[in-house]
Amino acid sequence: MLKISNVRKTFNAGTINEKKALNGINLHLEPEDFVTIIGGNGAGKSTTLNMIAGVYPIDSGTITLDGVNISRLPEHARAKYLGRVFQDPMRGTAADMEIQENLALALRRGEKRGLRWGISKEEKEQYKTLLTRLDLGLEDRLSSKVGLLSGGQRQALTLLMATLKKPKLLLLDEHTAALDPKTAKKVLDLTEEIVNENHLTALMVTHNMKDAIRLGNRLIMMHEGRIIYDVRGEEKKRLEVSDLLKKFEQASGGEFANDRMLLS
Repeated sequence: MLKISNVRKTFNAGTINEKKALNGINLHLEPEDFVTIIGGNGAGKSTTLNMIAGVYPIDSGTITLDGVNISRLPEHARAKYLGRVFQDPMRGTAADMEIQENLALALRRGEKRGLRWGISKEEKEQYKTLLTRLDLGLEDRLSSKVGLLSGGQRQALTLLMATLKKPKLLLLDEHTAALDPKTAKKVLDLTEEIVNENHLTALMVTHNMKDAIRLGNRLIMMHEGRIIYDVRGEEKKRLEVSDLLKKFEQASGGEFANDRMLLS
């Protein structure tokens, strides 16, 4: 479903602020892989997702999604293949539009747009059914402006929007980091349900090692723009946080000093 081959990216090349973000990364995802990505700050986790999405151009290498070479496609041309949920709950929705209007935009993603605008009765019933499963009381607030919602409500809505039309690949960039623990758990549980029910292929960046171990069928660890550990299946299920710390120390040659990951 996804093949990243020898992708490199350097920011501010030739300056004092030069940063090699991706250093010849190679990654191959099978259909329905749910991969969690961990690593310290600056490891290249979010950059990898941004390269796939086309936020920045790659310096070299290729990115192939479901047989299509998307390496040089602009960001908007890749959008029809991808679902994305960001760390900031405010980024995935249009605050000045109603809940039902946001969902309608998501439903029409990738389709040709005409002058007609409207939400049918059948669509409203579909949206109510989808929102009911969130258990956040949004099913009776279809006409409410999204800007009035809490961060957790907006993030849950963004997740629904990102998966309303089954994407080739779902990108989750620390999508619960800005939420309180209770809401974060609800959004993570919903994420797992949606990915499994719809047989989606997904990449999820997280700083929480327990979540990285618990969720998905595969885990990769990044350090200095490279993948230094890749584990899946039964071996992944048997992992402990202490195992990940030990792996990082072996691969990086130093102590695992990212406070946010340790506190997680």
